[in-house]
Amino acid sequence: MGDHQFSLKYGKTALPLRIPEEQLVCEIVGKEVPPLPDLQKAVREALARPIDAPPLRELARPGEKVVITVSDITRSWQRMDLILPVMLDELNAAGVADGDITILIVVGAHRQNSEGEIGDLCGAGVCRRVRVLNHDAWDDANMVYRGKTSRGTAVRINRLVAEADRVILTGGIIYHYNAGFGGGRKSILPGCSAVGTIQRNHLLLLGPNLGDGSDPNCMSGKLKGNAAHEDMMEIAAFVKPDFILNIVPTACGGVAGVFAGNWVSAWLAGTELAAELYGVAIPAKADIVVTTAGGYPKDINLYQTGKTMDNACYAVKKGGVVIVLSECPDIHEPQGFADWFELGDKLAVEKALRADFSLPGMVALKEMECSDVATFVMVTRPENFALVKKTGMIPAATLDEALAIAQEKCGLSKPRFIVMPQGANTLPLLAGKPQIG
Repeated sequence: MGDHQFSLKYGKTALPLRIPEEQLVCEIVGKEVPPLPDLQKAVREALARPIDAPPLRELARPGEKVVITVSDITRSWQRMDLILPVMLDELNAAGVADGDITILIVVGAHRQNSEGEIGDLCGAGVCRRVRVLNHDAWDDANMVYRGKTSRGTAVRINRLVAEADRVILTGGIIYHYNAGFGGGRKSILPGCSAVGTIQRNHLLLLGPNLGDGSDPNCMSGKLKGNAAHEDMMEIAAFVKPDFILNIVPTACGGVAGVFAGNWVSAWLAGTELAAELYGVAIPAKADIVVTTAGGYPKDINLYQTGKTMDNACYAVKKGGVVIVLSECPDIHEPQGFADWFELGDKLAVEKALRADFSLPGMVALKEMECSDVATFVMVTRPENFALVKKTGMIPAATLDEALAIAQEKCGLSKPRFIVMPQGANTLPLLAGKPQIG
């Protein structure tokens, strides 16, 4: 038998990989579907025939103040540069002037997006037409209190959103390793919430007792019984978004579907497509998993790489090896993320999180927990090596170097491989569900 050849995205380039056919368990890729041939046409149709809501041009009224939320630069694959012009035209047709429309980049607790990044996200034409601003979760003066959830989360929301006549959410739906799925309510929490609201909600990602680590119910694909997700839904309900438009991406970076309408039911319809495309059955687990976040911007930093690490844990045998390709040009982002690894071990991180929760700290804990499942080797820039070592992973400058380390750690002459070229999106399913260990 021959070798199976792969091309794995790394930053803005790709790295070749050869695996002997007899050692390959499988390749985990999303279901191949053709991208929508005309995205803007599909958006117009979705806005005209939404799910459980009136068409956008019938919903909005002249003189109303409208806020449209847009995800940050790490989600540029959502193609808002193509979608927003259509939405603005629909609002104009409803009698809403461009001057009454604000686009809010809902960065959550991430860093502010630069002017150039905002232009890339929204498109230069959109930026000339309407006001575009970053959300700042630490700007207390611009937050409005709305009440408490049943779990005690005090809900404070960006003033622009809280006081708008119409709130329209945009985003993309893929698996999310804490919230079950991305998109939908995540535009509100963490998107445009105050940092205290984000922190209190995300405490639900921990188990009830010190030493429990992360809550296993807060995982990819799980909504019912996921306390963090359920709290997010309550938080978004305080805002009562008027309309949503979310997309589901294809495995190759196009758009597979557009879902518009009611902020709950349209989003849930999108999660069904995302699960169909990216929940991938595997026949068995592997000794070595080779995966990539999917290149830039998905591997822009270590923080974003956590999604890929988590997905790989469902494909590797307990005690096996995972090789992650992640260039991480901004490895220390978001601010303060790298500091969590200075605490030394998982229990110290968990104690610190329970005392003063930080989402970067939670991501750090989840990444450290990956090492309980397998040895992680990261192919990255040499200047990143010092931090990578503190995470518990082994850094490598090249894929060949990483493969040699994996072979040694594995201890098998002919280890079995799984390759995940779309590691940030695809969720391995063994016997119909994600299973770790």
